[in-house]
Amino acid sequence: MHVPDGFINAPVSVAAGVVAAGAVAVSLRGARRELDERIAPLAGLVAAFIFAVQMLNFPVAAGTSGHLLGGALAAILVGPYTGVLCVSVVLLMQGILFADGGLTALGVNITVMAVVTTVVAYATFRGLAKVLPKKRRSVTVSAFVAAALSVPAAALAFTLVYAIGGTTDVPIGRVLTAMVGVHVLIGLGEAAITAFTVGAVIAVRPDLVYGARGLRQKLQLRVGGELVDATPQQPQLTPVPSLSPAGAHRTRAVWLTGLAASLVLAGVVSFYASASPDGLEKVAADKGIDAKAEDHAAADSPLADYSVEGITDGRLSGGLAGVIGVGVTVVAGTGIFWAVRRRSATSDTTPTSV
Repeated sequence: MHVPDGFINAPVSVAAGVVAAGAVAVSLRGARRELDERIAPLAGLVAAFIFAVQMLNFPVAAGTSGHLLGGALAAILVGPYTGVLCVSVVLLMQGILFADGGLTALGVNITVMAVVTTVVAYATFRGLAKVLPKKRRSVTVSAFVAAALSVPAAALAFTLVYAIGGTTDVPIGRVLTAMVGVHVLIGLGEAAITAFTVGAVIAVRPDLVYGARGLRQKLQLRVGGELVDATPQQPQLTPVPSLSPAGAHRTRAVWLTGLAASLVLAGVVSFYASASPDGLEKVAADKGIDAKAEDHAAADSPLADYSVEGITDGRLSGGLAGVIGVGVTVVAGTGIFWAVRRRSATSDTTPTSV
């Protein structure tokens, strides 16, 4: 759903940029509360994983494909404020390095793909968490529903932006029907990816999933070197203690596994992704929204269109571009999130004058 340059006029693009900048500023402040010693190391990895999975377009219907937006996944794994930042980092890297999503439309893309998806998904997720049993299965189910709703919500948000500042004269009803219709189907794919990923992390390290805090689990005691279920009066809430050396080691193992998976997805599996246009591209071509589309300012980038300039082998070129993208995103994201974390720690330890 990356909006290119030329779809939205300059005044509305600027206004969307202001909204996006405000949302990022608010998220930077909110992320200070979320980026504890467990979440901070993983936030950059989550951004890199979203970048990788966004390269995996999957077919939906009638020559149309879709890809993960990632707002729901990021919000549930690392928190809503950090989630907005994760998706924003991905969009920034894609726009600057890979000519994916217009630079003048960056504010629109952050507003639609990062802010709207994260807000809708996390609000839905928390609402379901209040009524469902506090079990692992409930978290996965809530993640599925939240992700499924976040994608058509983003499509609706784009339609609203287009209604205000679209550069072509296309009846808004036709745009709304087409955008929401196809993105309901894409949302199902997003939901499956999100639920699978969240479920996989919960299965091995539920304490690393922001949305699983408060999850009820059986109390276990170590007896004779083996874990034995205790029988307390009430189920115990999953604690979030400080990381021990062993816990830090296990977190590094999760980080390395996630990074390896991201590299394989972007570097190898992406070659088999659907070549069909995604939902927005298909609707734009069918309805005439793209009549005034402009060339990307970074079209001459050596990594434009997810290929490495000078490498003629398509598989090698695309795979190498994906690996570079994952590497750049994890470095940029990790640097940003650790800076926010350090600033939060400094603020917490700075004495205040009386």
